[in-house]
Amino acid sequence: MAARCGVYGAAVLAALVCALPFLWSLVSAFKQNQDLYNPESNPFSFNKPATPDHVTFLFTDTPFLTFVANTLIVGALVVVITLLLALPAAYSLARLDRPWGTPMGIGIFMVYLVPPSLLFLSLTRVVVWLHLEDSLWSMIVVYPTITVPVSVWLLIGFLRAVPKDVEEQAMVDGYSRLGAFLRAVLPLVFPGIVAVVVFSFTLTASEFVYALAFVSASPQMVVSTGVPTQLVRGDVFFWQSLQAATVITAVPIAFLFNLFLDRFVTGFTMGAVKT
Repeated sequence: MAARCGVYGAAVLAALVCALPFLWSLVSAFKQNQDLYNPESNPFSFNKPATPDHVTFLFTDTPFLTFVANTLIVGALVVVITLLLALPAAYSLARLDRPWGTPMGIGIFMVYLVPPSLLFLSLTRVVVWLHLEDSLWSMIVVYPTITVPVSVWLLIGFLRAVPKDVEEQAMVDGYSRLGAFLRAVLPLVFPGIVAVVVFSFTLTASEFVYALAFVSASPQMVVSTGVPTQLVRGDVFFWQSLQAATVITAVPIAFLFNLFLDRFVTGFTMGAVKT
């Protein structure tokens, strides 16, 4: 009993530590300037009455809702492109019995590990050549280069967990290989597809380097670049509005990511084992 209480106590403590930045941001978003800039004030409580003025400023005096809408549009289209490219690639690598299948899967995943700081200059030339600069399409075209490799790796693990007998039986019943994949295999890997959707969207929403390099027009910016450019003006930082924007955008994404965290772990561990 004591051991179980200790485990639960440690879990609660870890959860509080992880939630501490969000709590601090939430409290700071509603603080008055006199309270925020006073070094003697408790940063986790209101030493002066709370005010919604800075949150109101975020929605009324900045194009924050436009940034959110742009982020949703880019994220949704990147998710669709990622699934259209990653599902066939993962299925081929998981089902084709070739000696190069596993090394190729590892090689695809290694592409994801290349830091964006090494690629954004060359990709900028591609964006300019396609005449996509200062538009949402520049991010929609480039972001799949980040999301597809790791999504292929995740889906390989889920597809390898599906017995080949399932689709072979579907083909015996008269379906083509494509029909067997769509009707028999796809429903069984639906948790993996959900994991890929959440991962691709969160990665797209939090990306900064490419969004900053490709788009400089404010109406086309996403949250990751639009909020800093609007709320950091020279040496003036709108800290409360920045914290409000952080909470509004980060908490839903963090919740979704943690909700499907077990799916990510399953995909990585299953994809790392040759079956």
